[in-house]
Amino acid sequence: MTALTKTDFHFPGQQKVYHGKVRDVYTIDDKLVMVATDRISAFDVILPKGIPYKGQILNQIASKFLDATADICPNWKLASPDPMVTVGICCEGFPVEMIVRGYLCGSAWRSYKNGAREICGVKLPEGMRENQKFPQPIITPTTKAEQGLHDEDISKEEILARGLVSPEDYAVLEKYTMALFQRGSEIAAQKGLILVDTKYEFGKANGKIYLIDEIHTPDSSRYFYADGYEEKFAKGEPQRQLSKEFVREWLMENGFQGKEGQKVPEMTDEIVNNITNRYIELYEHITGDKFQKSENTDLLNRIELNVKNFLNK
Repeated sequence: MTALTKTDFHFPGQQKVYHGKVRDVYTIDDKLVMVATDRISAFDVILPKGIPYKGQILNQIASKFLDATADICPNWKLASPDPMVTVGICCEGFPVEMIVRGYLCGSAWRSYKNGAREICGVKLPEGMRENQKFPQPIITPTTKAEQGLHDEDISKEEILARGLVSPEDYAVLEKYTMALFQRGSEIAAQKGLILVDTKYEFGKANGKIYLIDEIHTPDSSRYFYADGYEEKFAKGEPQRQLSKEFVREWLMENGFQGKEGQKVPEMTDEIVNNITNRYIELYEHITGDKFQKSENTDLLNRIELNVKNFLNK
């Protein structure tokens, strides 16, 4: 299996390219061509090996959910001309990510366990347990860091005080975030899953706010299996989940958390294949569709041809 970890396209009318942690974004006139590569990151570090089909999985899940939530808020998607590509409206992104949590899990739980009772300005009650459902979902934003830097927790008050987002726009972001999380939770429940937490990014074009980037993928979200959740929670047992958290847990077990001086553990073929299979598992559970592997022996030429054909229409 081939993994696409690097692109260097030169599309007609191309103005610039941005190579993110896992996506390469090409600006062409007033459009963005976003290529979901097979790179994988954790703790804000790009891991040394790509994961075959990961880009296709993320792009197709995001594309499906962008379509399924278009009635809630405008989104940037215009078309998906290739399994690994979305073409959309070029927006100026807000410098914050809207993270919404329905359950005390992951980094929030790690902070809580270490004594924190407030996350991003949101006060948390005493006596909560790992994987416990919040009375209502909470929004815990982060800054949108430049490449190589870490996103940082930030409160709504700090965002407004620093002028990162205007009060009027932030109210819209909050409204969209909660409505999208509600829809995502409903869709997950229909498939026997719980949407635990996720992040949304927004941007602006011609004065209008759009949902941008990905939505409800395993890179941006965490899912539990609904079946067995209550029993496992009552016993204090780990929940079986579908998310990238298993990659972070594997890294932590092998002494890596993205800190200076730490070395990424060896990614054997077995590890890589297991990660691919976990991504496919999430795709099939959350979409209800059988995953169809696209031809991946000459990914660069296939993508270039498909994008050029779309742009020439």
